[in-house]
Amino acid sequence: MSHKTAGSSACTITVGLDLGDRFCRYCEMDFQTGVIAEGRLRTTPEALRRQFAGREPLRIVMEVGTHSPWASRLLEELGHEVLVANARRVRLIYANDSKTDKVDAETLARVGRLDPKLLFPIRHRGEAAQADLARLRARDGLVRARTQLVNHVRGAVKALGGRLPATSTPAFARKVQPHIPQALRPALQPLLEMVETLSQQIRAADRELDALAHQCYPETERLRQVGGVGAITSLCYLLTLEDPARFKNGRSVGAYLGMTPRQHDSGALSPQLRITKRGDAMLRRLLVGSAQYILGPFGPDCDLRRWGLRLAERGGKNAKKRAVVAVARKLAALLYTLWVTGADYEPLRHAA
Repeated sequence: MSHKTAGSSACTITVGLDLGDRFCRYCEMDFQTGVIAEGRLRTTPEALRRQFAGREPLRIVMEVGTHSPWASRLLEELGHEVLVANARRVRLIYANDSKTDKVDAETLARVGRLDPKLLFPIRHRGEAAQADLARLRARDGLVRARTQLVNHVRGAVKALGGRLPATSTPAFARKVQPHIPQALRPALQPLLEMVETLSQQIRAADRELDALAHQCYPETERLRQVGGVGAITSLCYLLTLEDPARFKNGRSVGAYLGMTPRQHDSGALSPQLRITKRGDAMLRRLLVGSAQYILGPFGPDCDLRRWGLRLAERGGKNAKKRAVVAVARKLAALLYTLWVTGADYEPLRHAA
């Protein structure tokens, strides 16, 4: 999902389309008379085709949501201008005291008719990229489920006064098995078996995604030159951003992924705030993991590591955390540069 620049349009009719899970409401308006048609449709490709196929070009405005990716692609194929509104940025849509599907459809039509830039419109990624990204998200779901089970097992053992040994997550079920208290074995044995099953599924997903990166996305090889960036991170980076031309420079990628601090300046006050955490949470989490590896004991010597370690030494209880986020933000910019320029990675370029 990416930001889209709204341009001028020759469409004389604007349609607000509020997509529900089973039904959607539409409201058609023109520039002279206002509302000219309203109605309800099933949220299916067939119903949208019947309503909007064969008509003069329309400007159709909808909110981002579960159904907006396929609906926006279908309506664009029918020759219409489609604007997908970023509801998080348009308070007028989600903070209405009289919020109904009918009212939302009319609000979308009115804002789209007034000035499309007020919608902060976005453009969904292509169908193929969305399908491949779904495979990454499925793997991410497996990893998070395994983490929850591991934390539950450790917490249950601690509650009985025990403590499980430190071990890597893939080897967790095998290594902690002998240390589970006898009283807890009936309760925790099924969880350990599930952890082992999830680990096997994650390893299979890793192999499939690695093959996908090699076969369909050769650009990932250039990104993987950076220590700490593997197939999963590089593939997620390419599929999330999809088109590098959308970004002004590498620094704007960090802002897009929510790794820049919030701003709330007032007069002479300029407080230090947390990062915005906008954008794709999975990619942000993967980049932070890569940054932790770069700054960790096994991280390769490079400009990025040296810069991050100097940042962490400045003091303060949160200095290390801020350094990790800063390295992740700088890593996002570095990957963008490698992607766009096609240059080879030089770990110690600035040091040299």
